[in-house]
Amino acid sequence: MEAELRARAAAPPAKERDTPPPSPAAAAEDDAPLLPGVRRRAMRERFAQRSDSFRREVGRAAAETFLLTRLTLTLLRYLGIGYRWVRQFLALCCYALLLMPGFIQVLYYYFFSRQVHRSVVYGEQPRNRLDLYIPAGTTGLKPVVAFVTGGAWIIGYKGWGALLGRRLAERGVLVACIDYRNFPQGTIGDMVEDVSQGISFVCNNIARYGGDPERIYLVGQSAGAHIAACTLVNQAIKECGEGDTSNWSVGQLKAYFGISGGYNLLNLVDHFHRRGLYRSVFLSIMEGQESLRKFSPQVLVKDAAVRSAVPLLPHIILLHGTSDCSMPCAESEAFLDALQQRGAKVDLFLYEGKTHTDLFLQDPLRGGRDKMLEEIVATIHKDDPSESTQDLAVPVARRLVPEFMLMLAGRVSPF
Repeated sequence: MEAELRARAAAPPAKERDTPPPSPAAAAEDDAPLLPGVRRRAMRERFAQRSDSFRREVGRAAAETFLLTRLTLTLLRYLGIGYRWVRQFLALCCYALLLMPGFIQVLYYYFFSRQVHRSVVYGEQPRNRLDLYIPAGTTGLKPVVAFVTGGAWIIGYKGWGALLGRRLAERGVLVACIDYRNFPQGTIGDMVEDVSQGISFVCNNIARYGGDPERIYLVGQSAGAHIAACTLVNQAIKECGEGDTSNWSVGQLKAYFGISGGYNLLNLVDHFHRRGLYRSVFLSIMEGQESLRKFSPQVLVKDAAVRSAVPLLPHIILLHGTSDCSMPCAESEAFLDALQQRGAKVDLFLYEGKTHTDLFLQDPLRGGRDKMLEEIVATIHKDDPSESTQDLAVPVARRLVPEFMLMLAGRVSPF
């Protein structure tokens, strides 16, 4: 009996006895991660994948550079080379050079952060792309900002929204920066069409990226504020009519933020002409003198024919610096009055002494507390019961550019 027990103890368990010994090939496969040759092959495959990805990025950058160069040359034929443009160009170069320490850090984030998904296709046109800034380390669906950047309808680019995208993503907001055709690649009608398609993509697809389709906010800056406002008002007018085939509705937007925008083109023709955006070029961008009213949101909302469209608009929040020379703050004040007369829900925040670029560039690069950003974040989070008081606290951003360089940049700014 004792001998039988010793034999059973020495024998392998039933599971091990029933499992055949591994073949030499299987054993080699199990040991593969430890073999130098296999490791080298895996490293070569990873290197090849990274090389392919890098080549795609370089190819995409080269294609965009070629497109922008060609459009720049076409634009120069419209503008000509005069004293004002040479002076403005030199001022722009000095301005960019002074802010370069901050731009380099933002560019590094834009190209190398895993939170940034660049050039997501939303339409069929060459510029129908958008960048997504995904909040890190968060769970659940996040509020969404669809952002339309400025650029005088000429030099707008989705990458200009990298700093705003980064700051909002740090606060748990998913940001979609919408690109659109600029002049001379397209006119204002094409820009509005592109932005409408971009908003439609965000409304219908953002849940795939972790965004909440029930909490979408539209933000526009400068020319982007004008284009976004045109898109919003035009969509409301369509929804009041018959046969609207749009894939999105103004009811899907919780609010619209207009930063340093212009809303009455009839008042801006001479203003821009004096600042170097000549009347002939401006009217070409806006599809002629007869189209100025059509693309002036302030004029449209005062038209009795579209009175029923105004109540469809979401909460409108206008933000403007009182020392803005590029787009006078009177534009936002007049738009506020026109909307209030029609019973729209609208608020205006004026920032004393702030210029056209202070709110969007210098203040975020300065670090510390950003009043405009706090207003936007507070509005986004205030109606969400799932956000705690701690979540609403805005983290203090670090400085990206020394103060003396920011002061000099403000003095030489062409905007």
